[in-house]
Amino acid sequence: MNAVYAARKRTNAVLLTISGFAVAFGLFWLAWILGTLFYEGGHALARATLYYEMTPPPGADGGLANALLGSGVLIFVGTLIGTPVGILAGTYLAEYGRGGWLTGATRFLNDVLLSAPSIVIGLFVYSVYVARVRHFSGWAGACALALIVVPVVVRTTDDMLKLVPNSLREAAIALGCPTWKMIVTVSYRAARTGIVTGILLAVARISGETAPLLFTALNNQFWSTNMNAPMSNLPTVIFQFAMSPYEDWHRLAWGGAALITLAVLTLNIVARSLFQKKD
Repeated sequence: MNAVYAARKRTNAVLLTISGFAVAFGLFWLAWILGTLFYEGGHALARATLYYEMTPPPGADGGLANALLGSGVLIFVGTLIGTPVGILAGTYLAEYGRGGWLTGATRFLNDVLLSAPSIVIGLFVYSVYVARVRHFSGWAGACALALIVVPVVVRTTDDMLKLVPNSLREAAIALGCPTWKMIVTVSYRAARTGIVTGILLAVARISGETAPLLFTALNNQFWSTNMNAPMSNLPTVIFQFAMSPYEDWHRLAWGGAALITLAVLTLNIVARSLFQKKD
């Protein structure tokens, strides 16, 4: 028994050491990436002009105000379109379609869409919308982002509603409550923290998406709130400025990347805080 115990202790020590090195390796690269990002973009973040001046021509001073506005509008509209669809689809899977073949097929297709590259979604929206109306637009960009939001919200809503005890549903139905009202007043209320967490995670995911916007919203150098025309957005501006040979554009690109990173980090912290509060 002592030999077996000693062998298990050696195996445990070896595996703990390997796991510790793996964690340190991952944290090293994460710290390097974040350190480089905020070192390069910190100067731009500290300048007030970044937030209220428009994207400049090469060699001029400016900011990212039009890109920030465009990204905010596209994210808001995309979330507004995708969230109700995702919640209703997840509600059907968890509440109405239990055990049916359509439920299994829908969950499988949702998982496929969840892991699909965003550039494929951008090309899809380009082919079915942009190519037909013959111009880029904010509506096309919002539709592409909504298609990314939907599978995330569907998966989260489905999982959270399945965690609601059936006894709560049975108690509501036993009192004569209709199914739709039971879902709204009992299931949604019990799972609302998890559903909100899924929505926040979906917003965090679409905040930095560049590929679908290149084929849909494209870009705009000017201040524009017209959703039926090309609209500036932060990921596309970062891509354009980072690929340019101009040093002042590079500084703005670093600042925009740092802004997106801070926004995504904040949303993830809020989402995890809500989930922990639920526990």
